[in-house]
Amino acid sequence: MLAEELLALTLKKGINDVEVYQVNSYSRPLSFEANRLKQIESSQTTGIALRLWHNSRPALVVAYGDFNADDLITKAMTISALNEPEECLLNHEAKLIYPNSTSEPDVQSLITQGKSSIEHITEKYPDVIVSLDIEWETETTTLVNSRGLYCQQTDNSYSASLGVELVRDEDFLGIYDGVYSHQFLDLMPMMETIMQKLQWAQKNATLPKGKMPVLFTPNAVVTLWETVSEALNGKKILDKSSPWSQSLEKQVISPCLNVSQQPNLQPYNCPFDDEGTITQSLNLIDKGILKNFYTDKKTAKKLNIPNTGNGFRPSLGSYPTPDLVNLVIDKGNFSFQELIKNMGDGIIIDQILGEGADISGDFSFNIDLGYRVKQGEIIGRVKDTMTAGNVYQALLNVSLLGLDRVWSGSCYTPSIVIDSLSVITE
Repeated sequence: MLAEELLALTLKKGINDVEVYQVNSYSRPLSFEANRLKQIESSQTTGIALRLWHNSRPALVVAYGDFNADDLITKAMTISALNEPEECLLNHEAKLIYPNSTSEPDVQSLITQGKSSIEHITEKYPDVIVSLDIEWETETTTLVNSRGLYCQQTDNSYSASLGVELVRDEDFLGIYDGVYSHQFLDLMPMMETIMQKLQWAQKNATLPKGKMPVLFTPNAVVTLWETVSEALNGKKILDKSSPWSQSLEKQVISPCLNVSQQPNLQPYNCPFDDEGTITQSLNLIDKGILKNFYTDKKTAKKLNIPNTGNGFRPSLGSYPTPDLVNLVIDKGNFSFQELIKNMGDGIIIDQILGEGADISGDFSFNIDLGYRVKQGEIIGRVKDTMTAGNVYQALLNVSLLGLDRVWSGSCYTPSIVIDSLSVITE
């Protein structure tokens, strides 16, 4: 059943405030394990979420695949009777359609590319075990409501994740990376990056205890930006759990840092949120000074500020809640090699084990992949090492920014150097 059909049927039941959100996806994943092709699959899913307000009482129900529409509507009405009344915040009439041509990829070509990539690595490092997952997916999202809103976007994407593992006696090394694209899949930059890291990790290096400069690569620094994202969340501002609740127009991080949302950037572009509001560029932090928060409709109304169009569903069965689109950090002036040279003696962190910091900002990270820098040169890999501190304090002490800005998930960030962090070795 189409979203429009479920909407019409619900309106016929005498319910005036209705929203239907539907996602149809089709994917072709293939995986390589232990240097060999293991599996080729195809997967198709359809999910639909019905949200309504019956006698001003809200309800949300979800169905996957084939379903009985009358039963779904009855279930929603039953659930609504259990909830307290609330204001219905639906967007009014608008038509936002973003089509995209869909053509299924040549699977044999992807297999050939995967095999060539693995051979490229194992020719130079024959002892490594390589895993590679490649996936093409097309996904159509449709959002309609009783106020005349119609939003639809079709998104085609290629993604790949590459892992290289090496066991030497009791020493285990794992290096991981990924790539995402709308147009085509180019695995070469990812492979070259992993091979460079393998070269740096050939020797182990000792590390003195204490405080020292720390270079976070884009892979690792995204953990810090996740905490910043939480601190900028309008919902956290509303309940005053963010340490920046009273910090608008105040210095919150280093003056060398500019942070923004840019929803039109490829490949994670997003024209509208899950409430049907057009997304917008946001200047969040300018030269370290807090300028804006991001909100969904409900949060914006409670804060008495304009809605920024950041209402997204964590899952099909969830209500919209504030979330960012394309967190972007301005790049700096230094190449990666120049960052290493300028930091002198210190450590590079590229992969972190465990969870990131909570909203308080306090962290204690186990370093999964890191390198020792001595006199401006990488001299080897560090093991059994942790770093600890506070995200907000650390970002006040950023001294250098790299030119090497890359996507880490939907965060577009350069490497950064923090002047001093505590490093603990076993």
